[in-house]
Amino acid sequence: MRAVAIETFGDASGMTVVELPEPVAGPGQMLIAVEAVGVGGVDAVIRRGTLGSAAFVSGHIPGSEVAGRVIGVGEEVDRAWLDKRVWAFTGVGGGYAERAVAAVDDVITLPEGLSAIDAVTLGSAGPVAHFALAHARFAAGESVLVRGAAGSIGIMVVQLAAAGLAGAAHGGGTTHPPRADGAARPTIGVTTSSPERGDRLRALGATDALDRDGNGNSKSNSVAGTDGSTGAPHEFDVVIDVVGGEALPSFFDRLAPNGRFVSVGIVAGYPPADFGMPLMRGFQRSLSFATFSLNTVPIAERNRVRSEQFEAAARGELVAVVHDVLPLAQAADAHRRMDAGEVFGRIVLTP
Repeated sequence: MRAVAIETFGDASGMTVVELPEPVAGPGQMLIAVEAVGVGGVDAVIRRGTLGSAAFVSGHIPGSEVAGRVIGVGEEVDRAWLDKRVWAFTGVGGGYAERAVAAVDDVITLPEGLSAIDAVTLGSAGPVAHFALAHARFAAGESVLVRGAAGSIGIMVVQLAAAGLAGAAHGGGTTHPPRADGAARPTIGVTTSSPERGDRLRALGATDALDRDGNGNSKSNSVAGTDGSTGAPHEFDVVIDVVGGEALPSFFDRLAPNGRFVSVGIVAGYPPADFGMPLMRGFQRSLSFATFSLNTVPIAERNRVRSEQFEAAARGELVAVVHDVLPLAQAADAHRRMDAGEVFGRIVLTP
């Protein structure tokens, strides 16, 4: 079978198409004929070598989520799975291939009306967004700033926060309602690289678009610290950060008293070693910082929320934002576009 391997860690040129034996489903596993592969930020972090070479070696097949049909099952797996349309989590790799193996607990069936492409756009990002908001204790009437909102996780945070607390808690709700309970829509700030992206995020539920530094002084805004058109607050109750990197500590200044900052990604690398000092200097403001990984959520809970979100997407209540669909052999091009900051939503590969 064809797959894409990381032969050399670093830039995208180190990725290459290879021929490998078809995998076999072991006990408790199933074999999937892959129809779509989600290209995620963690794939780029691994490929760059950000997580260190000890965990990954040359020849690593990236990709953590696929969708397709079950064509084989291992021992202890119900044969009723055969030929079902499924989404699957493949772990830290193995997804960039024509065939993939996943543990039965990491596979869920897809509802009618949801494509494989949409499934891998929502499958990981949606639960991360849901549980990150829960981890931040985001509540009705609070404001949230999403740093890195143009990626698949950030887009889902925007949609769930716009749906209000009910949407954030249950994975449903409309994309940008008025709230069913009559409450005002929450203030949802987003950082973005252009006015055009800000407009697209507003269509998904954002209320205020700030530049990448968290200021409202991008081309469409004029007042530092606020959105020039809608008056975004200088401070937010919650910050959900997908980016990380050197600039992370500067966003602590965006927290209101008792504000909660939750880091869910490091696509720009690790923050500085002393990144917590602004929190200590603002001791009397009772600010908090936390990391969040979906690994800490029980599998049954992840799958429950994921299934609910898939059903909501099939009904048109959540939007899967697909930047582009490329052949598997163009995986390196997908990574180059991510590195260049061109991607809005998710790139999907098809074998």
